[in-house]
Amino acid sequence: MSDKVIKFDRLKSLVDRYSILNNSINDPDVLLNSLLDSIKYLVKCDAAYLLKPSKDSKNFEFAICLDEFGEETKKLSLVKESVAGWVAEHNETAIINDVNSDARFNSKVQSKFPFEICNVIGFPLSAEGICFGVIMLVNKHDGQDFTEEDLALVDIFGHQASIAYKNAVNLKKSRDQLSLFKNAFETGKEYHPFIAKNPVIISLIENIKQASAINSSVLITGESGVGKELFAEQVHLLSNRKDKPLVRVSCASLNPTLLESELFGHVKGAYTDAVSDTKGRFETANGGTLFLDEIGELPLNLQAKLLRVLQEKKFERVGSSETICVDVRIIAATNRDLEQMIAEGSFRKDLYFRLNVLPIAVPPLRNRRDEITDLAMFFMNKSETHKGFKGFSNEAKRAMLNYMWPGNIRELENTVERACIFGTPPFIKVEDLRLSVDNPVVQKSAAEVLPSVENVLGEDRTLKTALNQFKKEYITKILNETGWNQTAAARILDIQRTYVSKLMVELGIKK
Repeated sequence: MSDKVIKFDRLKSLVDRYSILNNSINDPDVLLNSLLDSIKYLVKCDAAYLLKPSKDSKNFEFAICLDEFGEETKKLSLVKESVAGWVAEHNETAIINDVNSDARFNSKVQSKFPFEICNVIGFPLSAEGICFGVIMLVNKHDGQDFTEEDLALVDIFGHQASIAYKNAVNLKKSRDQLSLFKNAFETGKEYHPFIAKNPVIISLIENIKQASAINSSVLITGESGVGKELFAEQVHLLSNRKDKPLVRVSCASLNPTLLESELFGHVKGAYTDAVSDTKGRFETANGGTLFLDEIGELPLNLQAKLLRVLQEKKFERVGSSETICVDVRIIAATNRDLEQMIAEGSFRKDLYFRLNVLPIAVPPLRNRRDEITDLAMFFMNKSETHKGFKGFSNEAKRAMLNYMWPGNIRELENTVERACIFGTPPFIKVEDLRLSVDNPVVQKSAAEVLPSVENVLGEDRTLKTALNQFKKEYITKILNETGWNQTAAARILDIQRTYVSKLMVELGIKK
């Protein structure tokens, strides 16, 4: 075969490989795999690797391995005193056809590898002058030397691939941010959706802010409809992962047989409908946050796999033995009593403790009556009826404050939306709310709050005894409303928290 034919074939291969790269622009990880596979094919070498600096920047880790040993090689790490280290430091290409005679080659590297290294090409992947990875091509086919033509090919292809990778990363970042904005636009949820007047909610938000710098797991508990998803969004948006994706999974809405594939992904042929390799939610959320809603519905077999990811940060796709490493923060939410489920054997105790590092207990709306009117106004202004309502009549406000709200914030939102549809401006009236008459009210009358006179009429009928009984019942009522948060109760009572503790001891108040 003439040199012209060989060069033409190589040029055609180069064009074909560029087409493959262009088709991979949507996913940086897929693009890097395509890049490495393309260079290995064009240069015709036995092995190709993508090395990235470790988190502590002391070594290089194998991000992608294209050789016959696969996972075995991927477990290795290289010191910076190596060809890869030289390439990264100088941001230059290196071609070495006799590794034993070149000082840049570290003999300790050879002892780690499962095969003999004869010659190498090292190429830096860089963007804006900063090296973010090193491509290493090892052992030209049939014992030949790497040529200057190989080097030129790698140089041309690699530089263009670096630009493509940078664009892919920026595209993914923009899409992740767009996804957050799109979700906020479509659902009407702003980035700061809390109308925080209730002391318990204010305290919870402060706790979230304090925990923003760490990546510990979060467990959000509360009745259905209290706004657990909004708290999950706040945990993400106040964290150092806010520019990365927040991926949601409803453990209750997915078929248990498909949930594993949804979480961990699958490879082509893993089951009947698996026609291609597919990423799971863990891979999609890499670098960001994974929100597992209704975690109490997760089957026991998947609980064990989730526990492993929490412990080791690694998993395998369905139908694959290749281990994938991820960096994901977990936020879980449930309206179920997980401790009771542990006692019944339907939830793993070890998983519970792994999830419950930062607990957030969201109180029901009936214990947040100081926020009801403002929430109702928020939902009224969000309504798409565009009737120009100015607010709620006094009777409607009293009715909302007195109602139990068993469906919590979700029920309040639906109630206000319905009232906007059927009501007539300028004010939403009590009849527009159509509240259930069978539901008991929250607000008690003064006679109900005060202790019964009959309960005081004993041997000790002093005013001090009556006042102490009133204090005990009233403080207990406030503590119940605040979820027994003494700091929040102290704010409502307008006294010091230490005095709340003292009164609880003096009056015999116990949870």
